[in-house]
Amino acid sequence: MTATILSGILILVGWLFKINHFETTAIIIFLTSFVIGGFKQAKEGIQDTWVNKHLNVDILMVLAAIGASIIGYWMEGALLIFIFSLSGSLEEYATEKSSKAIASLMQMQPETALKVQPDGSFLEVSINELTIGDTLFVPKGGSIPIDGLLKTDNALIDEAAITGEPIPVSKDTGAELFGGTINLNDALTMSVTKIADDTLFAKIIRLVNEAQNTPSKTATMIERIENIYVKIVLIFVPIMIAVFYFIFQWGWNESFYRGMVLLVVASPCALVASATPATLAAISNGAKRGILFKGGAYLENFSQLKAIAFDKTGTLTKGIPVVTDSFFDEQIDTQKLLNVCVALEKTSTHPLAKAIVTKFNDQTTETLEDIIIKDITGHGLECVAYNQLWRIGKKDFIFNEENLNRPFLSTAEALQLEGKTVTYISCDHQIVGYIGLLDVAKADAKEMIAFFKKQGIHTVMLTGDNEQTGKTIGTELGIDEIKANCLPEDKTAIIKELKEQYGTIGMVGDGINDAPALANASIGIAMGNGTDIAMDVADVVLMKNQLNKLTYSYQLSEKLKKVTLQNMIFSISVISLLILSNLFQMINLPLGVVGHEGSTILVILNGLRLLKTLKA
Repeated sequence: MTATILSGILILVGWLFKINHFETTAIIIFLTSFVIGGFKQAKEGIQDTWVNKHLNVDILMVLAAIGASIIGYWMEGALLIFIFSLSGSLEEYATEKSSKAIASLMQMQPETALKVQPDGSFLEVSINELTIGDTLFVPKGGSIPIDGLLKTDNALIDEAAITGEPIPVSKDTGAELFGGTINLNDALTMSVTKIADDTLFAKIIRLVNEAQNTPSKTATMIERIENIYVKIVLIFVPIMIAVFYFIFQWGWNESFYRGMVLLVVASPCALVASATPATLAAISNGAKRGILFKGGAYLENFSQLKAIAFDKTGTLTKGIPVVTDSFFDEQIDTQKLLNVCVALEKTSTHPLAKAIVTKFNDQTTETLEDIIIKDITGHGLECVAYNQLWRIGKKDFIFNEENLNRPFLSTAEALQLEGKTVTYISCDHQIVGYIGLLDVAKADAKEMIAFFKKQGIHTVMLTGDNEQTGKTIGTELGIDEIKANCLPEDKTAIIKELKEQYGTIGMVGDGINDAPALANASIGIAMGNGTDIAMDVADVVLMKNQLNKLTYSYQLSEKLKKVTLQNMIFSISVISLLILSNLFQMINLPLGVVGHEGSTILVILNGLRLLKTLKA
């Protein structure tokens, strides 16, 4: 930018000398401006041509400026280089602005950590020196230096750098901590679970960096066209000069001058800048909101999806069962029943047991710590409490000849037909109640599915669960097609079939079993709370399990497509208009420069609009 500003100042100074008839001094100043403003572009253009055998617009601009100077238009040549340099500086600014997602992340990533020594003292070390199992101390307000597990009883963590969500997250002992997040409460201790290069934060930086260096399909196509286009212009300009001179008989100076104007206005600068700045801006927009695209092509293609498949557990659903229904016989003391149920289930680590404790723990009046609990592996639990034999577990563990015909059992069986898991409770061999549980859909799942269906995108759910459970969730969400009892290889086969049927398809998942399907989809989308392998093979990573980020991704892709198309139509229209104006001698070189480079600047600025948050 400094060279550009200096070049502009020299042009102004040279113009002052020129109007005061100091022609020689003015030419020297214009030449100096020419060299200062055009050195970088000329160097890059020559290197690209020599090393990569690729002709680009930089060469056209330098040739046009040299040509204008040869026939005495020194100021026009310098002005061309200045405005071309200005548009180049603006494009660099756009790239820098778009790359702030990486820069801000890099600044948030801690470089050192306080390692707890055997004697309890703290030693400040580089995060690169940490090993798995090390214990670290994080003061109040300090950054979590690396990924690990919380050793302190509880903590309040600001995870905005990772998830983009402003609300702090409460953590209990054993909870996962991510490097780069902030400890908002009292000092905590943690144990290291990953080395510095493998942390979630490091992965985010790599993903954004890779994405911004991977061009979109449109940008790649334009780059290929640029090389051919420049060759055509270089051949076309001498031919047109000959036409102007021999057929139109305009005179040599005028013919050559019109050739130089043509060289300027026919250059595809604006067209070349149509896609890349916009794509970089859109990638940064997504990164700031916890959506990481591993390349511009995946962002660009997102709005071209014709079908999208979802894993069920942990993707469309919360991934943990919750109590949805319960019934307790009126003939039993409900309070005693709840006390016993919670006392029994507290001893189990099974997800169903945890769900029951979560639901009914606040309703208990006694802890029943002295009871002896017997774990019948694979069936259920039993104990003696209140001088009665209590059991909780599966149907075959609870049922017997005496209690098969209890009238309320038909309702329990109906829950099972809905795909829910039913846990039965008995007292002295009599069934006295049941609890229905289900891995329920996420709050934003239904709205997200409705959005994609509105866009005409076919929705599919792939689940390893039984058909009835899959149907219950799928019907609730309004999914078009449900595939149940799927093994990893089944999911992969279905994805391949969908690809053949629909073309561009997406797959959303979070587990190891989803990795093959994610890899085979046109666009694989991994949930950020999923497994490392799912994140590694996916093309897009949602840093938090929020399905509305899928909706935002689609809208961002649509916006990118519109902006890129606007830029391409605008740039081609301006080039066509300027070429025609030159043929009719309606513009001079300065106007051609302003029109051509001005359109480039407008195209870049239009692309930068994608940095703004999209309206719902």
